[in-house]
This record gives sequence, C-alpha cells and structure tokens, in this order.
Amino acid sequence: MAVAAVPGALGTVQAGRARWVAAGCARLGPGWRLSGSWAGGRVGPAVWARAWAPAVGAPAPRRGYGSEVKSEDELRVRQLDEENRGIVVLGINRAYGRNSLSKNLIKTLSKTVDALKSDKKVRTIIIRSEVPGIFCAANLPVPTIAAIDGLALGGGLELALACDIRVAASSAKMGLVETKLAIIPGGGGTQRLPRAIGMSLAKELIFSARVLDGEEAKAVGLVSHVLEQNQEGDAAYRKALDLAREFLPQGPIAMRVAKLAINQGMEVDLITGLAIEEACYAQTIPTKDRLEGLLAFKEKRLPRYKGE
Repeated sequence: MAVAAVPGALGTVQAGRARWVAAGCARLGPGWRLSGSWAGGRVGPAVWARAWAPAVGAPAPRRGYGSEVKSEDELRVRQLDEENRGIVVLGINRAYGRNSLSKNLIKTLSKTVDALKSDKKVRTIIIRSEVPGIFCAANLPVPTIAAIDGLALGGGLELALACDIRVAASSAKMGLVETKLAIIPGGGGTQRLPRAIGMSLAKELIFSARVLDGEEAKAVGLVSHVLEQNQEGDAAYRKALDLAREFLPQGPIAMRVAKLAINQGMEVDLITGLAIEEACYAQTIPTKDRLEGLLAFKEKRLPRYKGE
C-alpha cells in the first residue's frame, strides 16, 4: 500500500499504521480491503456452503441444526439454523487417533477456514470435539469459541489457544506437555500461552508439562468459563452455544472489525494501537448496517443487520 510522505515521527507512525491495518484487513478474508484513504470496501460473494451429517447410528440432528449436505471423515461442519442461524460448529472427529492433528485433518481444517473467511453469513464459530472426552481456530475473522469438554493436550490446547474464547468443563484436562517428549509446543503454544496467562506462568506450565483441570485453568485465566460436566458430556459446548447466541444480534461487520482492532492492537504500542482502532472504526461508518442500527434505535425495534 502506498503511503504519502509525512515529515518526522508522524510519518513513521502513519506509515506503520497503514502497514498494520492493511495486514490486518487482509486477515478478514478474501474481498476485504481498507476504505477511503485506506482503500475500498467488502466485495465478492460468499463461496462456502457446507453442513454436518450425523455419524452412523447417531441420533438425528436436534432442532436448530442445518440440513445434511456433506460429511468429512475427520471434521464435521454444522451450520445451525432457525434462531441459531449464523453459528457454525466445527466438530473434530478422529476417535482412532484421539483427535491428534493428522495431515489430513490439518488440510481439511485449513480448507474449511479459508472458505469460512469469505462467508459473510457466518457470525460465530464453535470448535468442539465429536469424540467424547477429548478436545483436540484458526485465523478466522469472526469470533471463535473453543468448547473443551475433555482432554486438550499438546496440539489440542494449541488449537484452543488459537480461538478468541475458551470454555471448559471442570473435568477437562489441558496442558502443553511436549517437553515430556523432549520437544517444544510447535503449533503456536510458546507464543499464545504467554499472551493468554503471562510469561512467567506460561514458562512454568511448559517447563513442567503440567496438566490443569477446568477449575485450575479458570484460576490462571486460560479459560473464561468453567462448568460442571453434565451427563451428556457437553457442558462446555452448551455454554459456548449460549455465548454464540449473545453475539448473533450484533452487527457482523462491527464484530469482524472489532476483532481485528483488538488482535492487531495487542501486538503494538498504545499509540499505534489507537491508530489501528481509528482506521478500523472508519470501516464501520459507510456501512448500511450502521444506518440500520441508528434507524432501529430511533424506531425502538431490533435491528436487521445484513453484513453490508
């Protein structure tokens, strides 16, 4: 991106600001770029449409689940419907490998993530395990929630750390245990765990390969919510679904840009972070959703956002 020359330190800040925000908007997915002096708006149709199919012998989907379209061996994708429309559930289903991250699973996750980035109908993504007792996002522009109802060790916890929010059952077990195998966490664990719980404690947990239960994880700030496990074994998933429903009514563009501003801002100093926030805020001004929000407030009704 070209930036006009500005003398002194201000020019350096503005040039850095443009690079940070341009890089961040690229993370929003295909078709996003900066508006006005920062570049153009959102273009391109949604290209992703995939749903979840139940396992052989499993009960039919409950009310609120989308219709069957396609099933993957190791990754099941559900688009919820009716009052949950806009929520997508990624279910990791690799029982024979205890949800370890195989090459095929990583490839499938990557393809699914790339497709989800360009689907403006997607509001929130929940990542969970379809294998009882085990939890195995990704760089997605929408809110992501990890529902940890079982084991999340090594790569499983690294996957959860890549999500925006983590919820766990009290009986869940999680830790970065790679040093027991004379290796280190190589899927982002050494970078994301310190950002989540602080450097000193992250070092302690990685050096010791310690495994935490849900209550301990909540105490150190690794998860946001902890629940007593239920008979169905999906307490964390149910809480994740409740959170996703809270997110649904909000403006979808605002949600994506807010996530961008937070993520990019945490990587820089406060002055640059405020510049990123300013540029992200400017993205919401020309949207139809903003006008709809103002009109709905004036008319005292719920807004009908379309992600435009």
